[in-house]
Amino acid sequence: MLRIYNTLTRKIEEFKPLQDNKVGLYTCGPTVYHYAHIGNLRTYIFEDVLRRVLEMDGYEVQHVMNITDVGHLTNDEIDSGEDKLEKGATREGKSVWEVAKFYTEAFWADIDLLNIERPKVVAPATEYIPEQIKLIEELFAKGYAYETSQAVYFDVTKFAGYTKLSGQKLSEKMTGVRDAVVEDSEKKHPADFALWFKLVGKFEHHVMHWPSPWGEGFPGWHIECSAISTHFLGQPFDIHTGGVDHIGVHHTNEIAQSEAAYGKPLARVWVHGEHLLIREEKMAKSGENFLTVQTLIGKGFDPLDFRYLMLTAHYRTKVSFSWESLAAARTARLNLLERVGSYPEPGEVNIEYMARFEDLVNDDLNMPGGVAVTWEMVKSGIEPEVKAGTLLRMDRVLGLRLFEQPKVEVPEEVERLKSEREKAREAKDFARSDALRGELEKLGWEVKDTAEGSRLVKKY
Repeated sequence: MLRIYNTLTRKIEEFKPLQDNKVGLYTCGPTVYHYAHIGNLRTYIFEDVLRRVLEMDGYEVQHVMNITDVGHLTNDEIDSGEDKLEKGATREGKSVWEVAKFYTEAFWADIDLLNIERPKVVAPATEYIPEQIKLIEELFAKGYAYETSQAVYFDVTKFAGYTKLSGQKLSEKMTGVRDAVVEDSEKKHPADFALWFKLVGKFEHHVMHWPSPWGEGFPGWHIECSAISTHFLGQPFDIHTGGVDHIGVHHTNEIAQSEAAYGKPLARVWVHGEHLLIREEKMAKSGENFLTVQTLIGKGFDPLDFRYLMLTAHYRTKVSFSWESLAAARTARLNLLERVGSYPEPGEVNIEYMARFEDLVNDDLNMPGGVAVTWEMVKSGIEPEVKAGTLLRMDRVLGLRLFEQPKVEVPEEVERLKSEREKAREAKDFARSDALRGELEKLGWEVKDTAEGSRLVKKY
């Protein structure tokens, strides 16, 4: 049974779905004005692992994800700055629609390269404007929303427990926000957040806009996730995920507007992944630490090397990225592939190792422990076909595509030379052994000597 850390309760809990054998899972999607950096992608890998563990446990997972293609401002904490989509359009000399389409497709390409399962439902914010307007109308009806000449806002002081997810006191949050420049002087409180922006002032020429009861305009960032998740999963649903940077603002605001509108929780469990750091700084889409999947490929790495690296750290711990650690992950992943290449067709599963693996990954997604048991299993003395069968089952969670590589046929001559070399080594005729190694290398094969015997690796 899965035990997972719930940010809302600040403790690890046994997971119990609202419906038997079904799980509603909502993951915050990308803002498609630029490429996803590997810090973003770390979060999607952890969410993919969560889904795979749930599926391993026998649950049918209804996975929903939004695509933010409108309304996310450059300073989302105080609703200031410009719309990120318009920023991207200005940067590239394209329309906002072209930018959204291009970076959505780039995101899916990255996801596929990392072997992250695609959500069953993908919902761009611009396709669910009516649902967002309906939610705002509910907030007006319940007395939580108010209108100024520039926008519609949520009054945070009317919602008890507004900061329960972050644990921050409202007075502290409001002080922090008040120190920034508040662009709408009609806001009742600096911490109030926008539900709808009107086509006035700096947004007078905003390209993306729709009619609403409050005039032509566009939604704020937070409202889309509340409206989309409830539309597809109902309220409450089981699990809501995202990065830790969403805790204090985006997810706090989601909870407030959803619970205020409908009088019940949005999600029962909130799970957050930690930051990926470069030189001890959080990765961002500006600056020298903006690394993408294509950056990794350009350095000669397979995206699955990065996936392996992320599996070796717990999702709730910060990770300092380095090229050296990625190189070590590549070596380990290729070693696993080499072993798979030497195995016969997968046989039965070793129950003991599989049970240990399942226990670990169900313990708050302890993937470092799962990877350690995987290596312990492949280095054990159990039959090769059982290793293959067990590893095949484990890889449903690891997601390393270990058995999707084309099987390399070993020519009879190569097998003969390998056999002769093993006999030479047993006879301690090392000169003959080295000579046979050289012959194998000329034929394009490397011999690796391990505690389990010699393995052939095809050289490319």
